[in-house]
Amino acid sequence: MNLIELAANAPKAELHLHIEGSFEPELMFAMARRNGVKLPFASVEEIRKAYNFSNLQEFLDIYYQGMSVLLYSQDFYDLTWAYLQRAAEDNVIHTEIFFDPQGHTERGVKFSDVIGGISRALADAKQKLGISSKLIMCFLRHLSEEDALSTWEEAQPFLSLIDGVGLDSSEVGHPPSKFKNVFTLARQAGLHLVAHAGEEGPPEYVWQALDELQVERIDHGNRALEDRKLVKHLADSGMCLTVCPLSNLKLCVIDDMSKHPIRKMLDAGLKPMLNSDDPSYFGGYVNDNYAAVITALNLTRDEVTALLINSFTGSFLSAEQKADALEKLNSYLTRSTA
Repeated sequence: MNLIELAANAPKAELHLHIEGSFEPELMFAMARRNGVKLPFASVEEIRKAYNFSNLQEFLDIYYQGMSVLLYSQDFYDLTWAYLQRAAEDNVIHTEIFFDPQGHTERGVKFSDVIGGISRALADAKQKLGISSKLIMCFLRHLSEEDALSTWEEAQPFLSLIDGVGLDSSEVGHPPSKFKNVFTLARQAGLHLVAHAGEEGPPEYVWQALDELQVERIDHGNRALEDRKLVKHLADSGMCLTVCPLSNLKLCVIDDMSKHPIRKMLDAGLKPMLNSDDPSYFGGYVNDNYAAVITALNLTRDEVTALLINSFTGSFLSAEQKADALEKLNSYLTRSTA
């Protein structure tokens, strides 16, 4: 068995997935027709041609256009269920999903419809697909903290459905420190904390996410490698980095997959793991990301194994659940050598 097959068939977790970014054009068009929403594209093919970005902002402009067809609880269910079925094909047994309520409530969509549809799909996935999950509510960093605080208040009746909060959208010019107050409230409420940092923003943004937001996980973190002191701190603390190779290539964070820093991260003692980020926009789901870096960097079996292990150890599963997942992974890896 080659390493691409080994990774593809292995049980794994995905910890960096924007549910709105899993919106395949075919489903988007079907939903637009169902809801009577006119898209600025004439066909599925035209949408796919538009998925040629030179930076994060160009992607986000199209990303928010796609959101416009999501109006009702069933829409959010269908979107989430489509991702979960696709994740099951990639042998994902645990996923931690981001959602962006501000991108919906500002359009007049009810918060209850957003989280209700997503949560129903996650519950069905546990029962029907054997996929466990956590739900992470992200704040849009290009908006004000006041707007984030309003969203936090709106989320209060639904906190039992929310496992953590995160920070996403346009990074440059919107440092993590901007959201210190709302993250403090989430921490006091007992939620897990994560933040996008060091994708396009400088290492200082990673420091801010750690020191001022007190996050438990860094999403992306590529540019942390520019700061030796930061690398040592991340290694010593065992901080997980949720890395997204195809996203990095599509958004021009790297210009060639052979230059992806995942091996440098592993060599530096960091704890990276692989994810698809926004798979419909970036050309691949989680197994495609494994295949891309295995091929481009000629990763070893030990390196691939470390990435798979990190996907569970970096998760917000309980200690017992992590042990169970790692036992499944270890059993699979042992069989694959027989």
